[in-house]
Amino acid sequence: MKITGLETYHVRPRWLFLKVTTDEGICGWGEPVVEGKSRTVAMAVREFGEAILGRNPLHIEAIWQQLYRGSFYRGGPVLTSALSGIEQALWDIKGKALGVPVYDLLGGPVRQRIRMYTHIKKVGTQADFPVETMVGTARQLCARGFTALKYSIIPPVRAVESLQALNEHVARFQAVREAIGPSVDLAIDFHGRVGPGTAQRLIAMLEPFYPWFVEEAVLPENAAVMTEIARSTPVPLASGERLFTRWGFRELLDSQAVKIIQPDLCHVGGIFEARKLAAMAEIYYMSVAPHNPLGPISLAACLQLDACIPNFLAQEYPGMADGRDLGQGILRRPFTVANGSIDIPAGPGLGIEVDEQALAALAYDGVWESPTLTYDDGSLADW
Repeated sequence: MKITGLETYHVRPRWLFLKVTTDEGICGWGEPVVEGKSRTVAMAVREFGEAILGRNPLHIEAIWQQLYRGSFYRGGPVLTSALSGIEQALWDIKGKALGVPVYDLLGGPVRQRIRMYTHIKKVGTQADFPVETMVGTARQLCARGFTALKYSIIPPVRAVESLQALNEHVARFQAVREAIGPSVDLAIDFHGRVGPGTAQRLIAMLEPFYPWFVEEAVLPENAAVMTEIARSTPVPLASGERLFTRWGFRELLDSQAVKIIQPDLCHVGGIFEARKLAAMAEIYYMSVAPHNPLGPISLAACLQLDACIPNFLAQEYPGMADGRDLGQGILRRPFTVANGSIDIPAGPGLGIEVDEQALAALAYDGVWESPTLTYDDGSLADW
């Protein structure tokens, strides 16, 4: 079998899909994207494609090594995301060629259902998300059967915040916790918006309300600061969505700064790279909760990993109102969340079939910009 082509599709709201074709008529799908830079990643996919045309798509590790190590510069969000989508598509092809799900090629399933968690959010900016609205949304999600929820801290957050601001953040978390009760897990994502001088104080104030975990308590490139925070609190810290390959995670793992790693399979290097990371995390008794704010192909790749790793915690997905992140209007058989879980896919490869005609209605030019946030003095705040 030989690779004959790679084709990318810009899909609303901000996704990039990839189709890899072969001379035997088997095609595979992946989701290579950096949010806001999908056109840049599409070009990287095109350049990588030139290097692997004619290669055997079943030789996944050899192709991965070629694309990662074959030039002087390695890693980073753009190149590793392009590589991730290609790798996902190659596993899809291999599973289809052999007639088995990808998880069967990675050791077989260790569970039959994947616990999901979704976001408490509203349409538009969260900066004007009243507590009452958030509480109502959380109750609706619980009524639909979710047992785990997360929301992002409301920005902007100053490097060292006032007591009044911290009290407001805590009151928001407390209100949601009291509304959903102790049986539902509730996480909060600091989103890298919070400086070390505020993060440690705020986590301590949240402790009585039992956060499931705090995500990206500080920006991930400073593992020493995250380790310091981790040593000061019983609340589990989670991080990893902005780290690339196992080398990017090494310091976070070695320092044991987190209890939960969150590789994003569209950024970290693909399915098998995330599987390697899960094994590395296992020796530290860390859990894995794959990051996924993207589309249904990303979700499909995540579910293959979730099915076969013993240290899986829960799977994130955005929870779009129209269900597109589950594949509504995109996959011929969309995923279904029931009682807060998704059954492991039974089909070969990624277990999905993309409706290519439906993609035409969702096509766009790939332009999407991250929201710009500012402090009251006009300076830039982290998104």
